[in-house]
Amino acid sequence: GLGSNGYGAASPEGYGGGAAFLTEVALTFLLVLTVLGATDSRAPVGFAGLAIGLVLTLIHLVGIPITNTSVNPARSLGPALFAGGDALRQLWLFIVAPLLGAAFASAVYRLVARPAVQITAARAEQALDEERRERVTGRRDIERPV
Repeated sequence: GLGSNGYGAASPEGYGGGAAFLTEVALTFLLVLTVLGATDSRAPVGFAGLAIGLVLTLIHLVGIPITNTSVNPARSLGPALFAGGDALRQLWLFIVAPLLGAAFASAVYRLVARPAVQITAARAEQALDEERRERVTGRRDIERPV
């Protein structure tokens, strides 16, 4: 099948469409959530590749026996076009499921990782000015305007 994705008879282990759909949604969710967290400005610098690589390895170890692992519609499209048959008929699942998983991960990340306090640009500039004054004078004012 040229590495094409599939379910039912086209699945490496014969998993059905429901299992394939759930697997692709869940694994894409995990991948996108990891990418969002690892590349966040608050994440430690230099470890994104390690985190993403380890999660991608886990995703493939779990997903290859079920669907040959997609988690990326572009990765599914090429092999399906060349393999034809079942791969093309089942391609819809490997486009829809990853898109749903990614959308769900994005929504969850926005809820979980949202800062507790939203800072306006004007307040951020004011805080920067205060920080510069403190460095120059060597002292910190007790009361700061909000």
